[in-house]
Amino acid sequence: MVSVVDLVGLLVILGVNSLVAALLTRLFRVRLNTGWGAVLYAVLLTPLVMLVVVLVLGGAGLGPDLGGPATVVGITILLPLAVGMAFDYFWQPAPEEVDLPDKRGTG
Repeated sequence: MVSVVDLVGLLVILGVNSLVAALLTRLFRVRLNTGWGAVLYAVLLTPLVMLVVVLVLGGAGLGPDLGGPATVVGITILLPLAVGMAFDYFWQPAPEEVDLPDKRGTG
């Protein structure tokens, strides 16, 4: 039986991974000048960072036993990756639409 502490731990892992996915997706969209480059970097590199987060937080005792590796990857990596990328692409303005202040020299 899954305890409340295990569910809270799983929610922490999901929240942190969703935040990591949204931040890295935004970073790639801002730094890279190509449309597909940002998507490829987000899809290929972000899960590696998320895997490290899962290993660290899961190793610290957070979260329930999810069964097999496919379930762990699906719930703790693919689901937050989809949520984080959707948040950045659908709810945040495109990097080109954000007005930034002019850079002024200090000397």
